[in-house]
Amino acid sequence: MDSTEFRRCAKELVDFVADYLDRIGERSVLPDVQPGFMAELLPDEAPQESENWKEVIKDIERVVMPGMTHWNSPHFHAYFPTANSYPSMCADILLSALSCIGFTWMSSPSCTEMEMVMMDWLGKAIQLPEHFLFESKGPGGGVIQGTASEATLVALLAARSRSLALTKGAKLEKLVAYASDQSHSSVERAALLGAVRMRLLPTDENLSLRGDTLAKAIKEDKDKGDIPFIVVATLGTTSTCAFDNLKEIGTVCSKEDIWLHIDAAYAGSSFICPEFRPLLDGVELADSFNFNPHKWLLVGFDCSTMWVKNRLDITEAFSVNPTYLKHEKEGQIPDYRHWQIPLGRRFRSLKMWFVFRMYGIRKLQEHIRKHVALAKEFERLVCGDARFEVVEPVLLGLVCFRLKGPNHLNEELNRRVNERRRIHITPTRVRDRYILRFAICSRVTTSEDITFAWEEIRQVAALLEK
Repeated sequence: MDSTEFRRCAKELVDFVADYLDRIGERSVLPDVQPGFMAELLPDEAPQESENWKEVIKDIERVVMPGMTHWNSPHFHAYFPTANSYPSMCADILLSALSCIGFTWMSSPSCTEMEMVMMDWLGKAIQLPEHFLFESKGPGGGVIQGTASEATLVALLAARSRSLALTKGAKLEKLVAYASDQSHSSVERAALLGAVRMRLLPTDENLSLRGDTLAKAIKEDKDKGDIPFIVVATLGTTSTCAFDNLKEIGTVCSKEDIWLHIDAAYAGSSFICPEFRPLLDGVELADSFNFNPHKWLLVGFDCSTMWVKNRLDITEAFSVNPTYLKHEKEGQIPDYRHWQIPLGRRFRSLKMWFVFRMYGIRKLQEHIRKHVALAKEFERLVCGDARFEVVEPVLLGLVCFRLKGPNHLNEELNRRVNERRRIHITPTRVRDRYILRFAICSRVTTSEDITFAWEEIRQVAALLEK
């Protein structure tokens, strides 16, 4: 494929993508295939000779689409959103063409410096304390990780290294990490990968981890000779969008000199709206903070933003400096390879740059507010049906609800709704209650889609009564 053919084929592919997204609501949101389906659609071996582009693009519909769960469908209400926008897609085309691997400043100065500026742009948009910004000229700053799971692991490993270096007689088996029993499974996994013990602490009636619970656990472990070294606070849990009490937890961490990492993977995007920014109060007490613009801020996957109070805590833990990666400007500006697990990294900040410029903060705020309003609309529909109940407060774009009655009834409702493939929802289980989660996910979801989803749920519920 030369440049002439690329121009023709790429334009055809762009038309395919635009048509797909324009009509995505007409497709069944869930696929109707069985494991192993694709092996029957593809040859046993790669072709020996080149094939025609027309055949390749035709096979997208034949081979790929039958097995797709359409995450950007207005009928997709599972998990949390995955961000999608045309400016972000355009940036992906450009970063694929540039193909830089930005592990050091010298390997691509624009890649590093664009990321620094974008992290400051976003940090200011959510009113982060100045010490998290490069602009402050202090030791803090921001970095784009692949996922929130990576950010949690990076924070845990940096905290582990700092604790082992500063605590006399510290041993790995003595270290203890803490999180809420409502935290994401990736928090437990980070402790597993970091070879440290994780204590998941009980939450209050609002599913929030409180400072007194944390303080009690820390004292218990210290009395046993163990070394508390990190707390992961969650703002907007995956199950119910619950918020830990950040100010109380931060006060305890400051007193005990324990690393505080904040995981706000989904909810963090909402903090660009002044009315939701108070949910982040207490961030000034944190050592690191992370959320995913690739969930709710129209920046395509992968783009998980992480800020640290003191980047030396990370770079000293992660730094390995072979001769072939050294350059004359070392120490004058960040080399992001020291801030992350992998060596290589993509020019992901281009996606932020395109989205921020082509939407502006105001339209991004409108996007967040639209989703919250749609969630409130769904909440009102649920509350208007005596058979159902809303089981947790609706703060952002997630509604947790269930049929009044036993768990097995809700399990059957969830199963039948997804079997019909008209909408897609996912459940959770909190304190032995089986709960249905309804998330506003697609950029193009409308009030009509909310009504459509509710009617589908009501109809399936009526079938269960027969």
